Formats: sequence, C-alpha cells, structure tokens
Amino acid sequence: EIRKRHIITMPPVLDPKNSKVDGLAFLGLSLARRSPQGHPNSMTHQTAFNLSDVIDRDYDFLQSTDDNGWLVGGGEPGPPISYKLAAKDSAHVEIMRIGTFRPEWGGVAEKDIVEAMTSGAILIPEIEVLPTAVEANPDSPPELEIRFDMKPSVPNYTDPDAPLPVNWHIRFLHNQLFKHFQFPSRFCPGAFHSTILRKADFRSDMHREVYFEMCEAVIKKWRLSGPKPLNNGAWGIDGRPLEEPGEYNSGIWLFADRENITHFFPPNFLPPYDTPEKKELILDVLREEWDEQTLSWNPAGYKEKKITQKQESNNSNNPVAFAAAKAAASLEPRMCGFNS
Repeated sequence: EIRKRHIITMPPVLDPKNSKVDGLAFLGLSLARRSPQGHPNSMTHQTAFNLSDVIDRDYDFLQSTDDNGWLVGGGEPGPPISYKLAAKDSAHVEIMRIGTFRPEWGGVAEKDIVEAMTSGAILIPEIEVLPTAVEANPDSPPELEIRFDMKPSVPNYTDPDAPLPVNWHIRFLHNQLFKHFQFPSRFCPGAFHSTILRKADFRSDMHREVYFEMCEAVIKKWRLSGPKPLNNGAWGIDGRPLEEPGEYNSGIWLFADRENITHFFPPNFLPPYDTPEKKELILDVLREEWDEQTLSWNPAGYKEKKITQKQESNNSNNPVAFAAAKAAASLEPRMCGFNS
C-alpha cells in the first residue's frame, strides 16, 4: 500500500542556513474586533470591517475545523459556548515575519525594530485597506483566508491623474521593510491575507459553494463602501485609547505572536497622497515585488505576466483554443480593479 506523504517545506526565509529557530514575531496589521459571541478578553483595533460577516459560527456550512476554531470575529469563547480552544480574536495581516527577537537565532532584536520604526527610516502611511476576496488555500483540508490583494497589481505609471491601486499601502510598507531589514529569518507568508480558519471541512460541495457565495456578497458590500482606515478608534495595544492620538491613527503593529502585540507605530507619512512628489515616491517603491521562491526582487506584476505567458504558450500549441481565447479577449471590456 502506498501512502501519501505530507511534505513539510521550510518557510521561504532569506537565509535558511542561519535561521536557527522558527518564531512567530511579525510586523503587520491588526484586524481584531470584539464580538458578543467571541472571547470576552478580545480587544478592538478596528471597526471598519466586521469579519463576523464571513464566518460560520453556527456551523451551517462546516462540519469540522482544527482545534483553534474561528481566529477572527471575536475569537473563540470556549466551553460551554464553544468547544474549541478558548482564544482572543487574533485577526491580522502579516507584512514581515521576524520570527524571534534574538539575532543569534536569525531574528532581530526588539529594540532594533522599534528604533527603525520610530526613526522615520520607514514611511508609514495612513493605512486604508479593502478585503478583495475570501478564499480557500491549497491545503487539504484548506485554510480560509481573507485576501488583501493590490488591485491592479501594477500601478498606472503613465497617467499622472490615475488613482493609486487599492491596498497599495500594504505593499508600500512591505517593500520598505524588506529593503531595510536584512536578517536570516525574514519572510512574508504568502499573499497578503488574514487567516480566519484552519482545516475547513465542509458538509458537502453544495455547502461549500453556498458559503463562498455568502462571502462574495459581503465582499461586494465592502467594495461598494471602498477602502477604509483601520484603528479608526485610535486604540492602543491593550484596546484602550492611545495616550496621544493624532488625526491619523491607522498604523502598523509589532506582534510577539498573533495574540500578543508589543508596540504600535502610528503613521508618519500623512495624506494627501495625490501630490506629484508623494505619488512619485509611492510609485517608485511599488515598482518591485519580492519573489519568495527565488528570494529576489522582480518588476511589479511579474507573477501575472508569467501566468499570461504560460497560458499563451499552452494555447499556441492548440490553434483552435488559441483562436477562441484571442477572440474572447478582443470582446472582453477593459476594466481595472476587481472582478465582479
């Protein structure tokens, strides 16, 4: 009998040989929000998006998950309300994984991160985001993720009046952080996303389909309202009001792990962002993307270009399919932004 092996691959860290100990520290966004159905100790760091709208707390569509249950929407209250591990809402988006605060293990000392983030070396905009999709990742059973993709993936560099892409703020920060910090354990776990559940086992294919239709309706609702700033209540790491709130408070957080935040860094690169000087600076930072497979920088949009080239290559080997695809493309409306 041949058994399937579960192949474990190491995270795409910058220097695997010198990344001695894996860890969970990271810089990112907090999407945490208290809920009456969640853990009583959950904190609120944003009210722009109610992630409870895309979870299945009553298990109408899902029949099982991993021990953690729902990571967002207030977290898990534990027995007797839910019989998953009790845990606070830990909704977040990782922008740069640090691993540990110990350089000898491949990480970065916490004081060095704080110094860099408060020195002005990293430009922190007033972060406005918009969820772009709820998806299942390739795992089996899959993780459910809320995506925060930059749309379009390549900014318009020719029209000075063109708006900046949706979610540009995340890549703007990511690229700066990856340029500034060089340490063995540095990586970013895939596309910008917030994991909401692991090992999602649906009751049936039909239940899966209906669940994602529900999520798509929520995404469309959020899309109509447009990108929104996070930390719109000027909260600190403990969920209490910041001691010195500013006009703009949607910044970046330093996490020791997903449930424990150690620092908040407010915006230091403030709106508006449509002035020629600021827009030129932003577009320059967005010209590249980090490739986690080759551990190198590539021009923005290179992934989509590779997919297109592969599809064209496949179609060229099938003249009938190629002609049909070309004809369909000529009829397709030219649109930037989201797929409806």
